[in-house]
Amino acid sequence: MSSEFVLSLAEKGILTILLVTAPLLILALGVGLLVSIFQATTQIQEQTLAFVPKIVAVLAGLVFFGPWMLSKMVEFTVSLYENLNRFVG
Repeated sequence: MSSEFVLSLAEKGILTILLVTAPLLILALGVGLLVSIFQATTQIQEQTLAFVPKIVAVLAGLVFFGPWMLSKMVEFTVSLYENLNRFVG
């Protein structure tokens, strides 16, 4: 295997990871920002208030984005298995 081939494979893997995790990270970031603004305006400093909405939002995001995330991961894995002979030889 050439170094360009290994780099392109690593690039595809990192791009797949970023695409799969981006929706959940953006959801957690948005909900965390909204909760922190709510806590700052109401001066409620309860620690569990910061975590529970993020957990619920990420779980809802998994339900909503789960099939798409799974299809992206399966697509990447299938392309790896299809090109397995190029990796060995």
